[in-house]
Amino acid sequence: MIEVDNELCGHCGACVGVCPVNALDLIGYQIELVGDCIDCGNCIQTCPVGAIEGEK
Repeated sequence: MIEVDNELCGHCGACVGVCPVNALDLIGYQIELVGDCIDCGNCIQTCPVGAIEGEK
């Protein structure tokens, strides 16, 4: 499972666009887990500021 540090997050939405199961969404100024994460690691690798942690 992933965790998003919304204090560090730049709210660019790059992670939302690379999630193959649409588990992430940009709601207001926060990235929210809105679906079932499959731990693929795409969002972790894509985040330009390292705001997402979890299994790769």
